[in-house]
Amino acid sequence: MAGEERPGGTGRQGPERRLAAARDDDLERRRRDLEASLASRLPDGPEGEDGRGKGGRSSGYAQAFKLSSEFIAGIAVGIGIGWFIDRMAGTSPWGLIVFLLLGFGAGILNVLRSAGLVADFGQGEKPRPKK
Repeated sequence: MAGEERPGGTGRQGPERRLAAARDDDLERRRRDLEASLASRLPDGPEGEDGRGKGGRSSGYAQAFKLSSEFIAGIAVGIGIGWFIDRMAGTSPWGLIVFLLLGFGAGILNVLRSAGLVADFGQGEKPRPKK
């Protein structure tokens, strides 16, 4: 019993204990290397550069809601303007039809701009600054 390790932690370390300590050290070293590698690849801050979640990208649901609301808003504004013109000028239903179609086109243009597929008005072919 003189060379064995006691439950209280006294005595010499056995080969199993040294092997376990070496594994723990190796695991800790590998964890630090992984953290350093990930830190160099990810943007600064826990939420990304623009604060919209992991990696600066908004979730799919948020992007879908944003695009659909922009499309519906364009149509709703077109309907509202057309209805108002019809009421004031007495041109029912032509103002509503014309402005519904214009609102539909504006809604599609808003969605394309928001998705980054079309340049903003007046931007032309100038490159957009990255956020």
